[in-house]
Amino acid sequence: MAAAATVSDVSGYDRLTELKAFDQTKTGVKGLVDAGIRQIPRIFIHPPETSPKTSTTFEIPVVDLGSTDRASTVEVILAASENLGFFQVVNHGIPVSVMDEMLQGVRRFHEQDLEVKKRLYSRDFSRSVVYNSNFDLYSSPATNWRDTFSSFMGPSTPPPEELPEVCRDIQIEYSNHVLKLGSLLFRLISEALGLNDNYFGDLDFDKGILIAGHYYPACPQPDLTMGTAKHTDNGFLAVLLQDEIGGLQILHQNQWVDVPPTPGALVINIGDLLQARFLQILSNDKLRSVEHRVVANVKGPRVSVACFFGTSLAPSEKVVGPLPELVSDENPPRYRETTYYEYGQHSISKALDGVPQLLHWRI
Repeated sequence: MAAAATVSDVSGYDRLTELKAFDQTKTGVKGLVDAGIRQIPRIFIHPPETSPKTSTTFEIPVVDLGSTDRASTVEVILAASENLGFFQVVNHGIPVSVMDEMLQGVRRFHEQDLEVKKRLYSRDFSRSVVYNSNFDLYSSPATNWRDTFSSFMGPSTPPPEELPEVCRDIQIEYSNHVLKLGSLLFRLISEALGLNDNYFGDLDFDKGILIAGHYYPACPQPDLTMGTAKHTDNGFLAVLLQDEIGGLQILHQNQWVDVPPTPGALVINIGDLLQARFLQILSNDKLRSVEHRVVANVKGPRVSVACFFGTSLAPSEKVVGPLPELVSDENPPRYRETTYYEYGQHSISKALDGVPQLLHWRI
């Protein structure tokens, strides 16, 4: 680990110049691997205190959405959301064949002809499809070993011809399945909070969805970098599909806990990745948005698909803040009100630097 500090302190290291040079290749981390590098560039080296450490094991709650005991299902979701911020769901209605094809679609995108892929490379998140490496490339303290393509699949879907041909059909099919799952999850969470089961649905929380296809190439020096640095996510809810390689970890009681892949299961994260972390604001800290990360690996490539329920980047003056039903003299508001648009813009500009985004809105 000491080597990281030594390399980072080399005299004359111009980080911005190296970031620009990497960005201008439009080939991402995969381009470095394809070039046969054996040592990672300095921009990817994380400080020793933030790079991978030993993790522990912990049983992540599994919720059976096919259970006929709704009260028990709601109880498990509430306990997991309050105590851990993560849980897994099975019998969720998405066929395994669809999940497998979605993972393959992400792999096809990142491994397709380079010139085709380059045409989608951008940092303009208003585009229908955005492919790049590290959305926060120029603002994060260290670059992550990951490439991503993303697109908003709700509340309105881009014209099919604007989606990547190699994964267009499965992206549309999978997104439709996840929208249905999200609607169910929001009803269950509403009930868990003692609200009408349509409460969040009436606020359109289950309408906006962004799908992100992550690709983590095998890393020659995984102990010096991260696949995704420690962060808290900023959306209403996330649904994560990960392949068999794993690497996701959550911070629980000051220890990193592995979230190993479970065949047929999806990982649900309260308060999530690329938009506005309103669920915790709305629940006034009753639900938890927990810090998590992805470690780099030598196996690779690791593929995952994250679907984030939130808002689009379209201007919106809709105001959101702590739910009146959850505020009292004994439990006063802990976050100021904001608009969807303001929160979305702040989320895009905020780097994955380990500083909780929610502090910006804390009263």
